[in-house]
Amino acid sequence: MLRRMYDWVMGLAASRRAPLGLFAVSFAESSFFPIPPDVMLAPMVLAKPDKAWRYAILCTIASVLGGMLGYAIGYFLRDFGLWMMAATGHAGGLEQFQCWYGKYGVWVILAKGLTPIPYKLVTIASGLAAFSFPMFIAASTLTRGARFFLVAFVVKKFGPAMMPVIERRLALFAAILIGLLVIGLAASHLLGGSGHGGACAA
Repeated sequence: MLRRMYDWVMGLAASRRAPLGLFAVSFAESSFFPIPPDVMLAPMVLAKPDKAWRYAILCTIASVLGGMLGYAIGYFLRDFGLWMMAATGHAGGLEQFQCWYGKYGVWVILAKGLTPIPYKLVTIASGLAAFSFPMFIAASTLTRGARFFLVAFVVKKFGPAMMPVIERRLALFAAILIGLLVIGLAASHLLGGSGHGGACAA
């Protein structure tokens, strides 16, 4: 089923309605759809490199709007949000995200929004945890925009062969970001002389 969805999305990328399809997939992926918009964005940029930035902006706007829907699902439809997380194999996701939010705040959205980790888990969990909505929107715009513009830039400049490298670099960047965050938190604990409670699982 997932393969059929992937093939459908790739076919949509080559159609006359590709921009509308890109918007729809970007929107849906932030709350419930399993295929990331990158698989549409890359071939569309390759076909029309002069529209790379327009497509990246379209992806970002749609993804943030879809993220708002995911947040609303978690915030207003708690039982449904918990069911969606369980259905995607993250039944304990709420407790984990609450722990992360308590320790790292907005950095969780920034780090996970850049990586291949399903962003829908971040959006739904943010609503479930009642994370600051304005901060959620700001972080989502920054992190999703960075991801899509990076994909558009690399494909425009180097072609689709660089896509696997993009994913590895995004994960590496997120790892470095988290590492710096941990160092900063450790330093603040040493200087402040107090810390939070129990540790979060990785």
